[in-house]
Amino acid sequence: SRQVGQARRPTRQPCLSASEVCTILAAYHLSGYKCFEYYYRQVIQESYASYFPQAPSYERFLVLVSRNYELMWLWSLHCCLKAQRTGLYIIDSKPLPVCHLKREHSHQVFWATARKGKSSTGWFYGFKLHLVINDRGESINWTITPGNVADNNQFLLQGLLKGLTGICLADKGYFTSLFEWFYQQRLHLVIKPKRNMKKDAACLADHAHYLRKRALIESVNDLLVSICDLEHTRHRKPENAFSHIAAAIIAYQFLDHKPAIFIPNPPQHYPMAA
Repeated sequence: SRQVGQARRPTRQPCLSASEVCTILAAYHLSGYKCFEYYYRQVIQESYASYFPQAPSYERFLVLVSRNYELMWLWSLHCCLKAQRTGLYIIDSKPLPVCHLKREHSHQVFWATARKGKSSTGWFYGFKLHLVINDRGESINWTITPGNVADNNQFLLQGLLKGLTGICLADKGYFTSLFEWFYQQRLHLVIKPKRNMKKDAACLADHAHYLRKRALIESVNDLLVSICDLEHTRHRKPENAFSHIAAAIIAYQFLDHKPAIFIPNPPQHYPMAA
């Protein structure tokens, strides 16, 4: 007999393989549908029934998604590794609220992970999507943090920008004490100074044309929300929510046309600081 306290393990073999589950999830975020249940019942179980003859019920498929969220995460990072390292990058964070701010104390699904934070648009309760892209609009790296994690967190920046060389554009929230450390790694952070800080006119003149291009990442975030269905509050399990976020990143990488900027002479890298 099963010992007391021992975790139960599944005994039945799933009808769909792990790769099929991930493919269906990524295809939904690339389809333009805004309701996954409608997409699964109308497209997977009817239109694509010949491709997935043993597709389980919608409720059973949600269980399979929660089992394969780690694979979705790895697939999204693999897509980011395939993006070209051009030498010019943009980093920014986007709030992902999980509920209305007034219901933060009664929220149950993400009570252990979501936190209250503040962005340029105001307070929210949920997570932050930290995204790094190149000048061609391709995703280079990304991660998810609670809403109260600062953009200039040292461990966060070191993980997101690891291995990159060249120039990285950021907003005022990314002022950090790691400027020299990144410069040693041949990465130069270009950030517009705050109002209460001394402004180096020569430095601003050299990088003004780069700072004007930072808005590219806002276009990428708009595509992630409007086309790839990045954010909504209908999740009932954290694993499923993280799987859908990773699937949205994957779907964006498969878009034929991405927003991009033209740089006549893109920087390759900055020399090692003395």
